[in-house]
Order: sequence, then C-alpha cells, then structure tokens
Amino acid sequence: MPKPSQLHVGRAELSSGGVPLTWSRRQVLVAGLGAVLWPTLAKWSHGSVLNRNHRLGPNPFGLGVASGDPTPEGAVLWTRIAPNPLSGEELEPVAMPVKWEVADDEKFTRIVQSGTAVATPDLAHSVHVELKGLPPDRWYFYRFITSGETSRVGRFRTTPLATAMPRELNFAFASCQHFEQGLFTAYDHLAKEDLDLVFHLGDYIYEYKGKDKLVRKHLGEEIETLANYRQRHAQYKSDEFLQAAHALCPWVVAWDDHEFDNNCANYISEQKNVDAASFLDRRANSYRAYYEHMPLPATCLPEGPHMALYRPSNFGRLADFSVLDTRQYRSDQPCGDGNKPPCPESLLPSQTMLGPKQEQWLADRLQGSQSVWNVLAQQVMMGHVDRKAGEEIAYSMDQWPGYEVERQRVIGFFEREKISNPVVLTGDIHSNWVNNLASGKDDNAAPVATEFVVTSISSGGNGSQNLKYAQTVQDENPFVKFYNAERGYVSCKVTPQSWTSKYQVVEYVDTPGAPLVTRATFEVEAGKAGAERV
Repeated sequence: MPKPSQLHVGRAELSSGGVPLTWSRRQVLVAGLGAVLWPTLAKWSHGSVLNRNHRLGPNPFGLGVASGDPTPEGAVLWTRIAPNPLSGEELEPVAMPVKWEVADDEKFTRIVQSGTAVATPDLAHSVHVELKGLPPDRWYFYRFITSGETSRVGRFRTTPLATAMPRELNFAFASCQHFEQGLFTAYDHLAKEDLDLVFHLGDYIYEYKGKDKLVRKHLGEEIETLANYRQRHAQYKSDEFLQAAHALCPWVVAWDDHEFDNNCANYISEQKNVDAASFLDRRANSYRAYYEHMPLPATCLPEGPHMALYRPSNFGRLADFSVLDTRQYRSDQPCGDGNKPPCPESLLPSQTMLGPKQEQWLADRLQGSQSVWNVLAQQVMMGHVDRKAGEEIAYSMDQWPGYEVERQRVIGFFEREKISNPVVLTGDIHSNWVNNLASGKDDNAAPVATEFVVTSISSGGNGSQNLKYAQTVQDENPFVKFYNAERGYVSCKVTPQSWTSKYQVVEYVDTPGAPLVTRATFEVEAGKAGAERV
C-alpha cells in the first residue's frame, strides 16, 4: 500500500483507523478532497501533499466567489485560490485547506453550515462545494477562509420545492463578454438589480491573442494549453464588475464556441487543416479550465475532451429551464458556413444541433414538465431570419436555420405536445432580438413560442440602436418584433400569469460610466404564445 502522503495519478488510497478507503482519481477530483475526507487528510504529515500553514499573501481570493446551479436544498459554491492570477506562475503544487461558511445573515452571526474543502493543484486550486440539506426558497450568505484571509461575501437562494408555485422569479441572462473590446459596465448595473438567478449563455471568454489599441488587452497569444486557458479565465474573472455580478446571486452557465475555439462543431475545427488529435487535446484543456472556473456540480466534471453540460434547472412549478449545449454534439455548419440560401445539406434530417441523445433528453423533459413556463436556455438563434432584403434569401448556417429539420422538429414538438408556454433564451449574436416562433414553413403564422435574444456584454465594442437595419430586418421578417445592437443584458420577471423581458442596454463600453437604459420591454401572457411590446 502506498504511503498516505502520496496522491497517485491513477488512484488514491487513504487509510483511516486501519480501514483503507479507495477512491478513483475522478472521485478524488469531484470531491475536491473535501470535508468528507478532512479528518483523514488532517492527519497527513507530509507538506508535499497538504499544507495547512501555507501563506498566500493578503488576497488569496483574487478571482472572487460564485454560486451556481441552485436546488431546493443547496447550490454549488465556488472559488479559486489565486493570489497572483495574472502572473502565469502556478501555486506550489500542494493541497490547501479552504474553510467555507454559510449563514442566514451577511455578518455571519447565524452560521447554518460550514466545513473544509481542499483546493488541489489538479483543479488549479479551485473549490466546488455542493451544499445539501438547506431549507428551500431562502436566501443565504457564504464566504471562504484560507491562510488567515477571508473572501468577499456572496449570496445565493435555494429554489422552491418542485411542487411549489412561487409568486414570481426575477432573473437576467447575458452572453458574449470580449475583454478586449469593452468594459463590463453592464455587469455593474446587473449587480444592482434584485435578481434570484443569472443565466450566462456562452462566450464567457474569447480565445484570441492580445491586440494593441483596444480597450483592454488579452495576455499572450491565442490560447491552446491548459495554462493558457487558466490564465485567460483568470484575466476575465479579475474584472470587478463581473465579480460583483457573480456574488449577487447564483449563476447557471453554458458555453458556446469561444470558451474553446471560434465556430467549433463537435470534433470539427473552423480551420479545416487542423489535426483532429491536437484539436481534441486543445478541447480537453479548454473544458478542464472551464470547469475549474465555474460554479458547476461534479456531474459536469470533464473527462478529457468530453463534458456533460446540458442539464435541468427548475424554479418550482413556475419555470422549468432546460440548459442546452449546441456546440459539443452538432454537425458541421452546412453550405460553407456564413449567411447563405438553404442548401441540400442544411435540409438533411441527419443535420443536428443537439445530437440524438440530447434531443431525446429535451423531449422527455418537456413532456414530463408540470411547470407554467418551459424554457430553453441555449446559445444560437432559433428564429428563421432572412438576412437579405428583397427576393434573395440568406440564413445563418451557424444558427438553427442551418439545421432546419431539427429546428422544425423542436418547434413542432412545442405545438404537437401542447407544451405549456415555451420560451427560448438565446445569446451569441451581439444584438438584441425578439422573435415569435411559428411551427411549419410559414414563419409569420401564429406563434407557438417566443424567443428572447440577448446582445453582448462588450463583444463588438460600442453598439448602436441601428434603427435603419432594424426596420429592414422587421420588414423582411414580420415575426421579428424587436432588433437592437447596443450592449447589455435582459432582465425578466416571471409570474404564473405573465413573462416580462426588459432589454437593459448601455450606449458605450469603451469608457467607464455608461448609464443603464431600458430600451424596450416585452410581455408574454401565459397561455398565449407571442410577445407584445409594452
């Protein structure tokens, strides 16, 4: 048997009271060598594995804190020990104890749960604490402590019981935050809203090399290695407004392409000459760094270049969210990508955005739902938007129109199965849209669902209302009820009777201090598909 101070690459065998505990490497990583093993770990004598007295300087929590994926009895609490996150220097490769506390009050006079997790070098000294056993539908405060230093305080709300009908849910959704192209001013405003939840729909980071003469600059070249991805996530997480938004309430996150590589499609690179093995190796690096920096449960722990990210998120019987992954399982973009007329490939039944397994999972969830609102939280636009004025037609082959049979199958499923109040939330496109979605070939027929598309936080730099183009788009596509190309997010109020979406924008992101403007508000009445401006 190996010495108890050794953590093997393949398996870790720990001894407690003469009884061997054998865990796989995956189990050790999932647990973060957490509180359940702390009585054993505390007895280890070799600092090469565990260092209780490691000094980390005045700010070991340089990337802030976050919570995510709330349930009726808990949530995932996250932080990463990173006193110098942008230096590129890795911490000493030792496991470090991190105390966590959950309280009823912000001053932590009434602590309801606490424990000790262990931040390991395997996961970049990140911590993922999965809370259980808390009462439902309540707000809590949390913090971390290590090396004599305490993190900022975050808060989270447990969700209502699956059988409960809440009076309302207040949440926001956002997407696309290019660090170089603008300040995260929108998050400064979002962090001041009274929100229960935030959904991030992808492009949390961008993989490109640093460029001069932009608002800010990425560190290094285009990222490919694990160290590269870790540093890029750390650079984004260092933003004070993003940290404040994470501390406000739980987030439910999903990726798009730039967390890995632009316009990736399953195993296929945008650059056609890329070696498949090196492409998957890079994907494994990106997935691992993504997990290390997000408040995700252990069920999302990646295995090499694979990571199970599609999952449910419910808020009682009020709203049932299906978080989708439209990148990892999709077919290659048809017709050579870009905005094109439909081609035979885009109309093939085998052309898939979700993959068969995920599509069946979604169908099963929708059929079994007892919720008033059934929501797809996903990445790319579902609306069948013609991008060319006049007789010519052009659809985005990277979005759902490039996968038309599956697109129609999903929307047709809403109608055929009489799914209660389907709503689609979308990111990716760096502009705001409201689309009424119809089943069948007539896009302007009576809607069966509504799609709310959010613009970017900063990607694309300063936006504009672009009223001329907005009118052209709506003239060509009457089912499009709103278009806007400013930066911002969407905040939503959901009740059993109605859904209200506010398009919150900032007019510039190249300099600080842009005020928040509610550019448009749309409402969907329960039992009546389609959005109306109010």
